[in-house]
This record gives sequence, C-alpha cells and structure tokens, in this order.
Amino acid sequence: MSKNKKGSLSEKLADIVIHGMQEKKGNEIVRLDMREVNGTLSDYFVICHADSTAQVNAIAKSVEDEVYKAFNQDPWHKEGQGNGEWILLDFVDVVVHIFQTEKRSHYRMEDLWGDAEASSYQSA
Repeated sequence: MSKNKKGSLSEKLADIVIHGMQEKKGNEIVRLDMREVNGTLSDYFVICHADSTAQVNAIAKSVEDEVYKAFNQDPWHKEGQGNGEWILLDFVDVVVHIFQTEKRSHYRMEDLWGDAEASSYQSA
C-alpha cells in the first residue's frame, strides 16, 4: 500500500474517531499528526476528555461503534475500561486517548508530543 493511500485511510479513520467523540460531547478534541514525528508508529493520536467515568466510557463505546460501522474494524488493543480514568483504543494507525479531565491535565499528552502538528475540534 502506498504511503498516500495509507495516509488517506488513517486520516479518514481519525475523522471517524473524532465524530465518535463529538457524538458523546468529548471535551477539547485534539488530533495530533504523528507522521513526521520520529519514533512513532501511528499516523495520528486523537485525544479528548470528559468529566465523569460514565462519559469516558460512553465516548470510548461511541468511537468503537463508529469505527466498526465505517471500517468493520475493532481496536487492535484496548486499555483502561475498568477504571474509566484513561481509556486507550489502539487502531494501529490511529491511537485514541480518552481521559477524565484531571488525568488529561496530569499527563499532558499534547506537551509530550509538542513537535506534532495539532488540530482542534469542537463537539457537536
């Protein structure tokens, strides 16, 4: 698969992830373009936060449902469903981070990957 074809598929996947977050009112949605960052395997990180465990879990389910509808694809790997403070959904080319508000502030992913190009999105 050519880099262009892969790039457009991963960008579409990131768009579907963002839509899933918007459906459940994810806060401060950010897409980090990791394609030019050395040492990363994924094309994009998509990050948001929510104020409650229930909303974090609802956003994760919405993202999984939307990606499955669009691509018939489940996450390759998932972490954090138990406590709902930080859920990671790894779709290989796109890695999704859904935080509770205070955990996002603590981990500061956008600062950690500050050399990645960031795009912000509002919830619907």
